[in-house]
Amino acid sequence: MSLTLPAGVALPVTASALVLTQQPGNGDNGGQGEDFGKSSPVGFLVLILFLIAVAFLVRSMTKHLKRVPASFDDPPAEEPKAGEPTAEAEAAAEPEKKPNGASSAKAD
Repeated sequence: MSLTLPAGVALPVTASALVLTQQPGNGDNGGQGEDFGKSSPVGFLVLILFLIAVAFLVRSMTKHLKRVPASFDDPPAEEPKAGEPTAEAEAAAEPEKKPNGASSAKAD
């Protein structure tokens, strides 16, 4: 299948295509002057500084990631052996200690 334009449309289409593809003739090359694409030593220095900063950030990030635990789930509670007392039993067996100077009698 070939696409052909009618004769009445072909002339305006080709004329507008020629006008649109022309470069501006007034000396403005759209910012693409004689120095376009060239960099200065200051730009190179800034680029090197950015690369050094990225290297330090990657190093810091890997240090922090090594400290992250493999899982954030709570570890399972260890069950005491049959012969060992539990923490609750030890707390109940110890008498309450009162600070010095406190009377053991209740004030009525």
